[in-house]
Amino acid sequence: MTEATQSPLVLGAMMFGTTVDEDTSFALLDRFVERGGAWIDTADCYAFWAAGTGRGGASERVLGRWLAARPGVRDRVRIATKLGAEPIEPGSWPQRRQGLRPDAVRAAFAGSLDRLGIDRVDRLWLHQEDRSVPIEDTVEALAGLAADRFGVSNHPAWLVERGRAHARAIGAPPFDALQLNATYLRPRPGTLPPGVVHRFGVLSDEQADYAAEHGLQLWAYTPLLSGAYDNPAKDIPEVYDHPGNTIRRAALDAVAAETGAARGQVVLAWLLSRGIRPMLGGSRLHQLDSALDGVALKLAPDHLERLDAADHYPWADPYARP
Repeated sequence: MTEATQSPLVLGAMMFGTTVDEDTSFALLDRFVERGGAWIDTADCYAFWAAGTGRGGASERVLGRWLAARPGVRDRVRIATKLGAEPIEPGSWPQRRQGLRPDAVRAAFAGSLDRLGIDRVDRLWLHQEDRSVPIEDTVEALAGLAADRFGVSNHPAWLVERGRAHARAIGAPPFDALQLNATYLRPRPGTLPPGVVHRFGVLSDEQADYAAEHGLQLWAYTPLLSGAYDNPAKDIPEVYDHPGNTIRRAALDAVAAETGAARGQVVLAWLLSRGIRPMLGGSRLHQLDSALDGVALKLAPDHLERLDAADHYPWADPYARP
């Protein structure tokens, strides 16, 4: 399978091994691969808040057992993991977490490889910023690790650029991707959506412009608001209830009705139209199938124009120059 035929959806394995049991995790992973999925995203800290031990690692262990049980599947999937957010002791997060010191980075990565049962990852993310450590020190530690690509999650653009500049200066691979929260609706200014605990965790226009200018990939976590776009039992979070989203919700409802797609599927297709790779953290096969159908949905130009028109500045598309 070539990259062109792979699904652009990323399967988020955050709750595998905790609230999503191993049998269900295996079923989701199998279906994902059957339908052309390639990228699987996890982290060394997943999911410490849902584990009885207060420690992460369950997700990576489940993925490791799945890879071991499926000979040959490693050639068909790409594994991304993150480091830096694991609590030092149970209950110590966020005050005491692993962080991004060079020794912590090297130890965390070795632990991830051991749990995953592999000798290399396709992408390694810095999970969240750590201003107690110069980004240059962290970049130098990454340069010696067995990862094909590097990215950052929940970092401000200026710090990403500083890290990229240092990587280029020492001949190391620079960060080439950002992982942030993004969806169609925009949170009210000065707020963070549920589940986003990082000051720079929500994709901003500046981060999007920075990524476009420098050719960085954008990955979006929680793009479906944990199912609230389509599940009548879930309310859209209050941070999205503001006048700025009135036109956005109307446009989304209209496009969904005209295409016959679910609102969440339209959101996924719209994100892809903006060059943003969506991540799904669902726990049921029908959620995965719906998301895979969503990223395969091709919106007509007039639908995209109406969805984009919710932004009232002249260059709504962050990938277009003013």
